[in-house]
Amino acid sequence: MTQQIRALVVDDSQAMRRSLMYALQRLGSWLHTDEAQDGAEGLKKLTLGRYDLVLTDINMPLMDGLKLIRHIRQTDAYRTVPIVVITTESAVEDRERAMALGASAYLVKPVQSKVVQDTVKGLLRLE
Repeated sequence: MTQQIRALVVDDSQAMRRSLMYALQRLGSWLHTDEAQDGAEGLKKLTLGRYDLVLTDINMPLMDGLKLIRHIRQTDAYRTVPIVVITTESAVEDRERAMALGASAYLVKPVQSKVVQDTVKGLLRLE
């Protein structure tokens, strides 16, 4: 694959960010990752750069993942970028709210690397 894909991983847990970034990087050298520790930092990075994929937690300080999704979907440049929510929130209402705001996929922690990879491959049509 020659096209470069840039992914932004937004989670307040450094261990989770590292785990997700490692899973993504194993898909191939064409996938580059960046990280943010909460929605506010994620939104700032999105305004400064170009990303093809966003993975976000819901519960984070400063700006939660739902607000981040809302902001992303209100930005023309990111209206169609896949957003994968990865969270401990397993209630149907949380999933429905995230999807209604524009999330592309919703995974509940703990999540296996292969599930993350398969979800990303499907969203980016890499299969």
